[in-house]
Amino acid sequence: MSVRRLFDLHGKVALVTGGSRGLGLAMAQALGEMGARVAISARKQDELDAARAQLAGLGVECLAVANDLAQPASIPPLVDAILDEWGALDILVNNAGTSWGAPAADHPDAAWRKVMDLNVDAQFALAREVGRRAMIPRHAGKIVNIASIAGLAGNAPNWELYTVAYNTSKGALVAMTRALASEWGPHNINVNAICPGFFPTKMSDHTLARIEPALRARTPLGRLGGEEDLKGAVVFLASEASRHVTGQALVVDGGFLAV
Repeated sequence: MSVRRLFDLHGKVALVTGGSRGLGLAMAQALGEMGARVAISARKQDELDAARAQLAGLGVECLAVANDLAQPASIPPLVDAILDEWGALDILVNNAGTSWGAPAADHPDAAWRKVMDLNVDAQFALAREVGRRAMIPRHAGKIVNIASIAGLAGNAPNWELYTVAYNTSKGALVAMTRALASEWGPHNINVNAICPGFFPTKMSDHTLARIEPALRARTPLGRLGGEEDLKGAVVFLASEASRHVTGQALVVDGGFLAV
């Protein structure tokens, strides 16, 4: 098989959660550019409509489904909508997530639960639904969980980030990735994670405004991540180019963790 064919996604159906803006939309665009039909989900219909129009303008066949993944009852209908539209779901990009900033000693229980509900529980429930309904029966599939370098290490003490719930949830997502890869490998399902470093997003803008100079100084490539920087990684892990890669956590952080 040629290298071009290894990365080709024509005929594939992908779902990107949190796909209406930011890194989720960038990854949806990348999968669509490589030929996949792409479903995107998020809570806000207006943002979904704008994202769908943007993808359609690039020639990407797109389905936009409004739902709240933190509500378990919303997950089967999301999968229903995609299977009803296209009859398959080959690629799942578990991207939706949230955070909460508070010192560990004062962290509210409700805030902890909010982060875990979306970043861990919903990610597993959606992977389980897609796995048993769309991937295991066809003996094929690609799951890409969007974790974080925060799941691989703590925070610099002098940066005062206070994201214990977020770090914990992303560490759990890395562990879940390895467990699912082990269990579903016999079904020819690849399960991997991408661990981004610091990227400007709506969720991180306030933090980056405070620590960006120190962050750049510590990062070997001397820059933050950009919208282009996850595209190649997600296409690789969603395509046949990664057919012998599973259970891995691919760090995309400009070298931050290497220091």
